[in-house]
Parts: sequence; C-alpha cells; structure tokens
Amino acid sequence: MFLGLASFGVSQQAPAQTAASAPAVQASAAPAPPPADPFPPVNLKYFTADSPTKSTVESFLHALWGYDPNRLWRVEGILKTDSPGVSKVIVYVTEKGSANARVQSTAFFVMPDGKHAIADAMIDFGADPYAARRKLLQERADGPAMGSLSKELLLVEFMDLQCPHCKEAEANMAQLAKDFPTARIVHQPLPLVGVHPAAFQAAAEGLCVAKASKDAYFTYESAVYATQEALTPEGTAKTLADAVTKAGQDPATIAVCAATQPIKDAVAASIKLAEDAGVDQTPYISINGRLLPMSPSAMSYETLKKVVLFQAQLDGIHVDPPQPSLTTLGK
Repeated sequence: MFLGLASFGVSQQAPAQTAASAPAVQASAAPAPPPADPFPPVNLKYFTADSPTKSTVESFLHALWGYDPNRLWRVEGILKTDSPGVSKVIVYVTEKGSANARVQSTAFFVMPDGKHAIADAMIDFGADPYAARRKLLQERADGPAMGSLSKELLLVEFMDLQCPHCKEAEANMAQLAKDFPTARIVHQPLPLVGVHPAAFQAAAEGLCVAKASKDAYFTYESAVYATQEALTPEGTAKTLADAVTKAGQDPATIAVCAATQPIKDAVAASIKLAEDAGVDQTPYISINGRLLPMSPSAMSYETLKKVVLFQAQLDGIHVDPPQPSLTTLGK
C-alpha cells in the first residue's frame, strides 16, 4: 500500500489516457512477470509547464517517499492547466521486487507560489518542503519537553489529553525517546475543545505541573491517560486532582494556577501554533517540520522510526540507528 501525498492514503489507480494526462499503463491480457522497467517511457509532450521543474518534483518526491527503499516512481507529466500558474504533476508509482505489484498513479497540482500543492488537501511543496514549518516549531514549540536541549532534531507531538488516539500513541512517544536520545521531543498541547470538553482544563493544569517540574509533567500526563474515561462533567476535577497528586504536586495550588490568565493564554497560544503549523487533529507529530499522523492505527512504529531516520539524513543530522529491542531479537 502506498503512502499518499497529503494524508498518507492509498494512491489512485493509473488513469486512462487523456489529452491532459500522461499515457496510461496498458493492461495485459495474461499475467506476465514484471518488466525490468515497470513504467511507460516518458513522453516530452506531457511536460508543457515551465514550473515546477522535473528536478524540483524529484527532490520533493525523494523528501516524501525516499525513506522507503522498495518504492519506485517516475514523473510522467508536468502540465499546464487552465488556471494561470497552476501546474498538474502526474507520477507513476510501484513497488520494487514484487510480482504482484501494480503500477499506480497519483496527481497533484502545484500552486503559483511554488511552495504549496493540492492533492486531497493542501500540502507543502518544493525541494525542501518542510523547512518553513521546521523553523516555525523551532521558534515557537514550547510544550513540556524531554531529551536534548538542541532543536536540531525536533519531534513535536500535538496532543490532547482527552483524545483516545493520543492515549494509544503514548507508548510510541516513549519509545521514540528511548530510540532517539539526541532528539528534543516536545508534547505540545492541542485541546480539541469542540469534541473534548475537559481537554483545555487538562492542558492548563499540565502546564502548571510542568512549571513546577518537567519530570512531574510526564507522570501527570500518564496518569491522565490512565484514567481518561473519567474525564466526564462530573469526574474531571477529581481525575485531574488525582493525576496532579500522582505527579507529586498539590491539586489546590495547580488548580489556582490553571485558572490564571497567563496559563489560559499559554494554552490558547499552543492552539494557535497548531493552526499556524497546519495541524487540526490529534495525535500528529512533526519530525523537523514533516507532519505525520501519530495514531498506531494510522502508522506503525517501525515506519515512524524509518521516517525519523530518513528525515534526519535529509537534514544532514547524524543519528545512530536504534538498536533492535529484546523483543525483536527474540523473534
């Protein structure tokens, strides 16, 4: 299954030939072994746009997909559209070394600014598509953090303490901290108050706990996740108080702190940061500006680890590959 351009979904099947698309892959009447070159030859008549260049598209796709050594692709067209300055890019994709692999296609539209594209959503585009978000988060991501003081390799999780998928992602976040000790890992509050009414209060109390002790915060976070189902209108106050107590802090003092305007403003600023970074759901993680869904149901930990290593390589950061776990060694 291929990771799509915007949301890492399944790519579309190759389209039929039209005047506005690259030539379609011809279906075979009988099964045959895959050819050495699975793609149709490039036809220059499908390269009618001046921008972006094929080199820029290749660099973008390498940044997007290069962590997967089994993925093969070819840029089959960069076409003008009826909208001035908007170009349509068509890419064929398949899997290396698989007799059952299909050639699929994906298409996206590059905007006139050369920095954004639209597939199933607006995405960043360019030879270094994640640089602007990386800089933004280096400057403004200020949630509770662990690991290195350096922001060279910066992993920022946008999380909501009342979000069930964030609870599921807790183990992967802990494993990232073990596997990448030279990374700075930030837990950035993004309370989705429209669906999680207790999330803002949980985030506010968490920031107050973090002010007292970074280590206490992560104890508090784990305790809230462990009793997340009790974050009901009747149970929120006690649930958060119990979590604060487990973190070694005084619940009354933390509650007073959470009610102050500076703390409310800090939570609001964290929500605004997520908006500016293009994040509107949880859990999401930024790996040096590259956004990925963090839920284990959306992405396995092994894939996540590959992407961290690949993004570090792209950014010229030396990272020692994590050692296999005892569980892996025992298999």
